[in-house]
Amino acid sequence: MRVSVGVLGLAALLVAGCAAAGGTESGGDSAAAAAVARAAEKAEETVSLRYRMTGRTPEEGRITAEAAIGVAPPAMSLKSTRLSGPDRGTGEFRLVGGVLYVGTDEAGEDGKHWIRFGAPGSSDTPSGIEVDTGTMVDRVRDNPSHEGGFLTAADDLRTAGSETVEGVRTTRYTGTATVDDIRVAYRDEDKAVRQRTEKSLAQYEKQGVDALTMDLWVDAEDRTRKLRVQGFGRHGELDLTLTFLDFGKPVTVKAPPASDTLDMAEELKKGRE
Repeated sequence: MRVSVGVLGLAALLVAGCAAAGGTESGGDSAAAAAVARAAEKAEETVSLRYRMTGRTPEEGRITAEAAIGVAPPAMSLKSTRLSGPDRGTGEFRLVGGVLYVGTDEAGEDGKHWIRFGAPGSSDTPSGIEVDTGTMVDRVRDNPSHEGGFLTAADDLRTAGSETVEGVRTTRYTGTATVDDIRVAYRDEDKAVRQRTEKSLAQYEKQGVDALTMDLWVDAEDRTRKLRVQGFGRHGELDLTLTFLDFGKPVTVKAPPASDTLDMAEELKKGRE
């Protein structure tokens, strides 16, 4: 069975995440910068949540995605769809009981839609290709609202009024920062934070995006309720909006049916016989 996970790459653009807010040396509104920093710190809290994403990227075109992240027990699902282009289709990651499943809406040669990779880490496929499932999991289980902290690097950061998001009253903050500005804002963070930030920025640079215009909607509890990121890359427009839902509510993710799943460990065992 050959499963293309290209359709899943689009959702990783924002989900790579960063670990904390950068400095508050913005030339914009200092009160707004402090509020954005608090929201980024709040995003550090471990909490179950759901979110949805809509928009477009320069490489993938129009996309939608929905995700659920559970804390106790640890579980995650990320389902994403490319709505245009030659790679149109739907793909999904599921993390259940420490086991990673990857599936698409198009069945493989054996008629199955899912691959079971086992515990996250490096896995070999029967064709000899190494699949870094650990990286996949890292890219989808973090809270993507972390990236709202990038706004602290914007010289024009300002408060843009109050709005209701999914029935919750929020304050909106907006501004534009270059990728280089964001790097500078995070230069004094610890190594782990810088590394995670760099992974996130690298996703934008891969798309040819060198500046981000961001809008952040924050509620009275400093939670990010919505995040919009815009820019332009080599192949067109970046415009993604994430809406965050159901903080702290239980998340249940089920493993796909065994009858529709190829077990990679079993395939490797057969290949050695």
